Amino acid sequence: MTPPEFAEEVLDDLELLRARDPRGLLPAVAGSGAQVRESARLTTEAGLGRVTDGGRPRGLVVVARREGAVAGEVLRALLGPSSPVTVEVVPGPTLPVWTGPSDVVVVATRTGAGRYAVTPAYEAGRRGVSVLGIGAESAPLHAACSAARAPYVALPASRVRHATLWSLLTPMLLLAADLGLLPEGVADPEAIAAALDEVAGECGPAQESFVNPAKTLALEMLDALPVIAAEGPLAGAAATRVADQLATLAGLPATGFRLPDQRVAACAVLGGPLAPREQGDFFRDRADDAGRRLRLLTIRDDDGAGHDGAGEREPRSAAEAMDEVLRTAAAHNVPVSGLAEHGDPSRFGRLPRLARQLAVADFSAVYLALALDNERALGA
Repeated sequence: MTPPEFAEEVLDDLELLRARDPRGLLPAVAGSGAQVRESARLTTEAGLGRVTDGGRPRGLVVVARREGAVAGEVLRALLGPSSPVTVEVVPGPTLPVWTGPSDVVVVATRTGAGRYAVTPAYEAGRRGVSVLGIGAESAPLHAACSAARAPYVALPASRVRHATLWSLLTPMLLLAADLGLLPEGVADPEAIAAALDEVAGECGPAQESFVNPAKTLALEMLDALPVIAAEGPLAGAAATRVADQLATLAGLPATGFRLPDQRVAACAVLGGPLAPREQGDFFRDRADDAGRRLRLLTIRDDDGAGHDGAGEREPRSAAEAMDEVLRTAAAHNVPVSGLAEHGDPSRFGRLPRLARQLAVADFSAVYLALALDNERALGA
């Protein structure tokens, strides 16, 4: 494990980063834009018409875990409560008992193998339910989809574990667009890919720490106990991904709160027993601090932060709740990091903004893991 005082030197040493990254997580995250473009092409080639020609379904059932489940939650949050189609995310291997011919089942997994993926595909075919499969080439799931004459998005074997989110999410977005559930242009793969490419240029390993938003965030998290505040449901889905990546790659526990629902709990944590007891000297040596310090990580979504119409809750918008959480953090001297708030986020649409946030978070989690030498330790 690298001492905190040497972490910045590690992150700016390209050869050392390569040596500590045997699975190639950094190149995989940097290639997220290419993943979107390739997955969009593979989805088109798979022929979504076999699922969408029957018209709008009653419900979408996403059978997935980990990255696939996050993709399903992003889709559900993007469609929102006013969607005419319900979206249910389940881990498998069983389908909800109500799933029938008027529904669509999406089975999303990087490997395309395992009972939790293959069994629901066969079960959907038996019930006469339309299926879209997403998984590795020549996987058992591919055979199950072929038996049901269902489209299958065959992902290349080069996909790396923990860096496949966009390969699983892109087909879901295109399916929702083809079903008329998303306005035209909202899920434009090229706009999403361009945003991911821009982050790859800003956050790649060649960019030094003092100008690299992801390396900066990784260094801030090195001695932190992260508290994630997410502004609305779409940011909440992103928070789930961020917490999972920090835990899985870097072994760092993170607590997430979706606003405005969990505003009270977030403020209680930021002002609770783990908060700094006194402001102290701002210029003190942080190495003298004992243990980890709370750090607030904010995920903003201006399009999902408006009044939700709930008369019993105060505040009634995610934006107002976020303001209160930020005031609580300031009052208790809890440092704050804003996820992907560099540059001008307002020039991006909602999904490209989300793509930027997820990409910076993925880069940061990988950098943190490499600074701690966690990847080689897990390999050993």
